[in-house]
Order: sequence, then structure tokens, then C-alpha cells
Amino acid sequence: MAYRQTITSMEPMLPPENERRLEDLAFDLATKANSLASQVPRQVRQGVGDLVRSMNCYYSNLIEGHDTHPRDIDRALTHADYSPDSEKRALQHEAIAHIEVQRLIDYQHDLQDEATGTEYLLWLHREFCQRMPEELLWVANPETGERQRVVPGQLRQGWVQVGRHIPPAAEALPLFLKRFAEVYTSRRLSRVRQVVALGAAHHRLLWIHPFYDGNGRVARLMSHATLIRCGVGSSLWSVARGLARNVQQYKGLLMAADAPRRGDLDGRGALSMQALVEFCDFFLTICIDQVEYMAALLRPDELLRRRLSAIREQPQAAHPGLSHRCSRKMVPTVISGREGVI
Repeated sequence: MAYRQTITSMEPMLPPENERRLEDLAFDLATKANSLASQVPRQVRQGVGDLVRSMNCYYSNLIEGHDTHPRDIDRALTHADYSPDSEKRALQHEAIAHIEVQRLIDYQHDLQDEATGTEYLLWLHREFCQRMPEELLWVANPETGERQRVVPGQLRQGWVQVGRHIPPAAEALPLFLKRFAEVYTSRRLSRVRQVVALGAAHHRLLWIHPFYDGNGRVARLMSHATLIRCGVGSSLWSVARGLARNVQQYKGLLMAADAPRRGDLDGRGALSMQALVEFCDFFLTICIDQVEYMAALLRPDELLRRRLSAIREQPQAAHPGLSHRCSRKMVPTVISGREGVI
């Protein structure tokens, strides 16, 4: 079996600097995401964030082929009500694990500065997998059929194959991850380049495939954490929803970006530059679409007016002596609940 052992085999790591469309998409994403965040009151964000995290884990489950009904997720999350069916119960635990790890990210309880650093990736994997039921911590070797246990926070110890792609050998993983961290560190990239590089980092981590299982989860959580760190992401929207709703295109473009260079006009690295640019374009477009979706759903410019109107339309008998001033004080409490913000 021939393994890719040298770090040059995953070049190029970044799209060209003169890729104007990607820069325009990065500016558009930053502008719209910041506009959404600035218009949603702080008191509202917690309630919306709770709902978005549940939505995020639901769609992330779908990408992995695990269809866990949102009602079952909510029962487990809110009431610790788990299904008597062992398979459904395991998927409920998987969903709760994703929600809890994303909550750590959203509340900035992830201690490392760089979301693309090796320690951070190991932390993500450990935090997610240690919350998983035992039956979901086993994978089968595609060649021998031998079962391997996934150890939370531990790099894989053997070879794997993902479709036609054979990731780097286990002994080479630290070197590949070191290079990964060096290229995508925020200290070396401008804010615009950090946003442009989101899709590239997402793909290259999946290309390295550092864990026996959980790589997709870790990549999506890493992307979420990176978006927050570069001042674009928030708990108000989720890229996972867009990826799941375009899952065939998502997986197809990921596979295309695994391919070798297509000729002399396709960059100078071992892998296709054009395919990497196409995936970055797709990733940023999906992010923008999800920000626009949440902005249309929340209509933050209308949010306060709608809630004030709802309060004032209640019969006076239900709210005796409720003044206009008091109703304004009530609004943050009313809309931070779970009764239909989304």
C-alpha cells in the first residue's frame, strides 16, 4: 500500500491571493454576519443560540447518515428522556454530545487560541467522543474487517481509506498536522484571508483524516470555532444546515478537491488548485446563504416591534396597569424564551 508521506502531497493549502471572487464572498459574509449579530439583542442571542445548536447537530447528524428527529433530540436535551430503542438512544447521545461541545465553543470555554492547532483538534475530538455511547466508538478496518475502538482525543494508529482517497500514514500524522497548523494560523493570515481559507482548512483536515472516526464532526466544529475567532461566526447561524441541505454537492466537491493537479495551468502543488478554489467558493456561498436565512427568519429589525405589539394587544384584564415603559422592560425576557423565536 502506497501512503502519502510528505507534507508537499497536500499542497496547495491556500487559494491564490488574487482570487477576487473569493475575496468578494469573504467581504459579503463578514458584512452580513456582523449586521445580523449587531441587530439581535444580547438577551435574545442565548435563546436563539440554544435552538441553532439543536438545529446544527440535527443537520450534522444527517451528513453522517444519522437521522435523529429534532423531537427526540429535544426530549433528551430538555428532559433526559431517551428512547428505549438502543439505536435511537445512541443517536440521541450523539446529538447531545455535539450540542454540548458547540456550547463550549459558543461560550468560549475552549481554551486554545488557534482552532486549527493540533491540541485544539485533539480537544474537540476528546470532548465529543467522551460523551458518545460505547457502541458508537467502534469502526471496522475496510481491508481486514477488524474492529478498532476510537479513543477520544487520540490520533489513529493505523491506515484508513476514504473512498478512493488514502490519507497519510499514522506515523506521519503529527508532521501533517504541524504543517496544517502553521498554514492556517491567524497570525500569518489577514482577516480576509482567514475567511477565504475556511473552506481550504475544512477540506485539508478531512484529507488528513487524523482520527479513525469523527473527522467530519471535528472539521465542522473547527470551522464553526474558526468563524467565531475571525469575528464572523456566532451562535445565531450554522453552516452545517447548508452543508446538509446540499450534501451531495458538498461530498462531491470534497472528493474533487482530493484529486491531483489537472495540468500545468492548475497550480503548482500535488493537488488541484482549481478544485480547492471551487470548494472554497461553495463553502463561503453556503455560509452567506445561512446568514441570510437566519436574518430572514429572525427579521431582527422587526423583532422588538413585533413583541411589543404582541404584548400591547393582550387584553388589559390580563395585564392590568401594564404601561408602555413596563412593556419595553418585559420584551427581552419574553423573546429570550423558546416559544417561537425560530
